[in-house]
Amino acid sequence: MSNKVNEISISYKGGLKSSMWQKISNSQDAAELLYEDWDKNTIALQETFKLVLLNNSNKVKGVYQISQGGITGTLVDLRILFAVILKSLSVAIILTHNHPSGKLEPSDADKRLTNRIKKASKLFDIKILDHLIFAPDGDYYSFSDNGIL
Repeated sequence: MSNKVNEISISYKGGLKSSMWQKISNSQDAAELLYEDWDKNTIALQETFKLVLLNNSNKVKGVYQISQGGITGTLVDLRILFAVILKSLSVAIILTHNHPSGKLEPSDADKRLTNRIKKASKLFDIKILDHLIFAPDGDYYSFSDNGIL
């Protein structure tokens, strides 16, 4: 019998290298970084939820894909989300997902999920700076800019 425990692995690779340690000052900075990173072949087909990991100076440590689902939704497991945040020693995050339909307004489910993450993040003293929703054309909706964060 083995006592080995599976572990979440975090690595910094891919197209984000040029953006690593970029400071995020507003929703537009975050949107430009994230849209550049998004797979343009699936943004109009499948909903994907990602997490931007930030240090205390709001500099990007990495982007982690939490889940990829179907046309109208994706499952976000808060235990996995917080395991990634804590393992990366991030102190702030930006939540993001896409709406393949192109509709930018957050659904009630989007708002409920954001509030659940917000409540849990208080326990760990992690700041949620924003939650961005992307349309396939690159347009976005910011929870922070619209005063609902």
